Amino acid sequence: QVHLVESGGGLVQAGRSLRLSCAASGSDFSLNVVSWYRQAPGKQRELVGYITRDAVPNYADSVKGRFTISRDNALNTVYLQMDNLKPEDTAVYYCNANVYVRSKGSDMYWGQGTQVTVSS
Repeated sequence: QVHLVESGGGLVQAGRSLRLSCAASGSDFSLNVVSWYRQAPGKQRELVGYITRDAVPNYADSVKGRFTISRDNALNTVYLQMDNLKPEDTAVYYCNANVYVRSKGSDMYWGQGTQVTVSS
């Protein structure tokens, strides 16, 4: 079994920064594409961006130029650096990973989410 745990959320003022982490744990696995999603109250979950195993990132237009996704494959951790935060970035942020587990093949996993609140 593989577990994803997000951390780093909190309450910040507009214009400030936060860095979220998504750490994977388990045995005999490798992370492939890892995505960040967010869900604001009353809204559908939306894709923020993703990063390939070769560390090529892609971003939603709403965060392009402000958010940066990176990864450390040795630590099985993916990061979401969020700069110049806006109140509309307030949401629960989730990581989602395509994981290859040697005993069972590829599957998708979700973390439990971390709350980000940006005050104006």
